[in-house]
Parts: sequence; structure tokens; C-alpha cells
Amino acid sequence: MKPTDILPIEKWIELEKDIYNRSKLSASVFNTEGIRITDYFKWPNKICPAIKATDKGKSFICATAHMNLANIAKNTKKFVIEECDAGLVKLIVPIFVQNKFIGSVGACGLILEDGEVDTFAINMITEIEEKKAEELSAGIASISKKNLEELAQYIKARLKAIIK
Repeated sequence: MKPTDILPIEKWIELEKDIYNRSKLSASVFNTEGIRITDYFKWPNKICPAIKATDKGKSFICATAHMNLANIAKNTKKFVIEECDAGLVKLIVPIFVQNKFIGSVGACGLILEDGEVDTFAINMITEIEEKKAEELSAGIASISKKNLEELAQYIKARLKAIIK
């Protein structure tokens, strides 16, 4: 079973848009292999598209963070809130149907209230100049852990309604 077996792509896109509109976090639905199932995308900042434009950024920052957190969410059957190596927050909510893991909903791209973008790590991994990373990271909005937890509960409730 996969996410599109329980809901058509158009409805998953509606969920992604809803999550973005509520939180300003970039939202994506993923299959069990960590592949996005829709082509909808809304950037929450200027540094993420620069990171994703590099092979190393895409592989060693974005994909690594997603796969690690999705595995934790799968194994614990709970949402996970952490930072990627770039210092940006990532939320993963697992999707289970009859105790079978079929994917996850992810949201990312802001910083935690007490967090900061790690421009040094971005430079080391992607070779984007640190000064350029600082410029692209200027003005990224923050989000509280409480708001992330509330968003996770909202996503869980939406998933529960979808799966019924």
C-alpha cells in the first residue's frame, strides 16, 4: 500500500498547501522510500532552494535528514521534530494504515526559536560560500516547539480523517 492508494495526488497536494498556509513550512508527502509523491513545492526561505540545487546539499542535508527522521517516526509511530544539518527545523509525521507504514508527511524550512542556520555546515557540505549562505538565510522566520507540536497534532488528525 502507498499514499496514493488512500488518497489521490490532488488531495495530498491540498494537504501540503494547507500545512504551508498554516505554518509557512514547506510541506511534502513522501512514500516509504523517502520520495516526494507530488510536484507541489513552496519554498519557505531563500537558502533551501540553494541547498537543494547542489547534489551534496540534496543528498547529505535534505535526504539524510528526511530518511533519519522518517525512520525514527516509523519505528516509534510518533512525530519527530529535529533540525537538519543546515540548522533548519524538520517535522515528520508517519502515515500508518492498519499498522502498516506507508509513508510520511514532512514540513521544514524555518528555524526553531532558539536555533540558527548553520552557514558553516552549509558551506562545508555544499560549497556555497558562507557569506552567500548568510545572505540567503537572512530573515528566516522562527517557529516555536509548541507550534510545531500543535501542527503535528493537526497533521495527525488530518491523516486520521483521511485513513478512515
